Amino acid sequence: MDYSKLEKIDTFIFDVDGVLTNCRMLITEAGEFLRTMNVRDGAAMKMALKAGFRVAIITKGNSIGVKDRLGFLGADPIYDDVSDKRVALADLSDNHNVDLQRCLYMGDDLADLVVFDKVLLATCPRDATPEVIKKAEFVSPKDGGDGCVRDIIERVLRVQGKWGHSD
Repeated sequence: MDYSKLEKIDTFIFDVDGVLTNCRMLITEAGEFLRTMNVRDGAAMKMALKAGFRVAIITKGNSIGVKDRLGFLGADPIYDDVSDKRVALADLSDNHNVDLQRCLYMGDDLADLVVFDKVLLATCPRDATPEVIKKAEFVSPKDGGDGCVRDIIERVLRVQGKWGHSD
């Protein structure tokens, strides 16, 4: 990975299932889907926001609970139920004043590949699909839902001298 790119990042964009979660779902008898998220990933997201970074979400999933959790953490905007991630990425750029050449994207599956070449830095968790691992510029040593988000946020904030500061 070209570590000089980390100095340019001002926006993190994350997929949900397989990145912020571990790709597993519990399904209740009532038909509800339950996921788990790593609280350290959430703490890192909050630290990034406090340091002046933007955190956005682009996911094919559609869950009120997931949206509530990510909204509570401060992610904005949250694009859910997305069929083509390029459309959400274009909206983020056009309507939210985001320079894609200052963005880091983390995804884990085939649907994420369409945006990898549109951002400055494409990343993935260690357990992403082989196609994604092959195309990602950086592969976290952490799995999805097990600290990969914190890992990449910490790397960027450390390079920029913003890790661990509490104002």
